[in-house]
Amino acid sequence: MRLERLNSDRIKIFLTFDDLKERGITKEDMWHDLPRVEKLFRDMMLEADDELGFEASGPIDVEVFSLPAQGMVVIVSKGRNEHRDDTEDDFEDDDDFIQMQVTLDESKDVLYQFEQLDDVIALSKTLHDLGIRAGSLFLFENKYYIHFDEHHLSDDSNLETLVAILAEYGNTSTITIYRLEEYGKCLMKDAAIADLYRYFIKAPHA
Repeated sequence: MRLERLNSDRIKIFLTFDDLKERGITKEDMWHDLPRVEKLFRDMMLEADDELGFEASGPIDVEVFSLPAQGMVVIVSKGRNEHRDDTEDDFEDDDDFIQMQVTLDESKDVLYQFEQLDDVIALSKTLHDLGIRAGSLFLFENKYYIHFDEHHLSDDSNLETLVAILAEYGNTSTITIYRLEEYGKCLMKDAAIADLYRYFIKAPHA
C-alpha cells in the first residue's frame, strides 16, 4: 500500500490486489461487503495518520477507482458535501466520529508510468511485435505514461499479457487518467505504440 498527500485535506492511496488479498478482501468484496470495506478504510485512515499526519475525523469522501489487473486508487478528502442519504448510515461509527461517503468506480483503463522515454520506446517495440498499435502517451511531472482505454482494449483475452509486459518496463500508475488529462500533456493519442515504433524503431533503420 502506497500513500501520498495531495494537499492538506486530501490524500491518495494505491492498493494492489495483493494488498487486498493480505487483508482477506477480494475485488468483489469492495462492491458487496460493506462492513469489510468499512474496516479496510478505517485501517487505511490509521496508517495515513501514522505516515502522513493525515487525521481523519468527521465527514470524509472516499473515491475508489478500480483498475483492471492492477489494483485500486483511493482518494480520501476531508469535509464532504453536506448531502446525506440512507446508505451513509452504513459507514457511521459513533466511537470515532468518522462518517464516510464512498463512491466506487470500476475503470476498464490500463495506465502505466515510466521513468524515461527510452523505457517507453523499448516497450513500443515489444508491443508492436505482438500486433498492439493503440494507446496514448502522456507527459506529467517529468514522467511518461501510457494509457489504454476500453476502446484500445477490445480483445479482453490480451489484457493479462499486456499488463504483464507493461510491468516489465514500468510501474502501475497511482494517479488517474482524469488527472493526466487535466494537468498532463498528451504527446501521442490513440496510436502511441504505432507512432513510437515508426519514429524511434523503424525510422533509424529506414
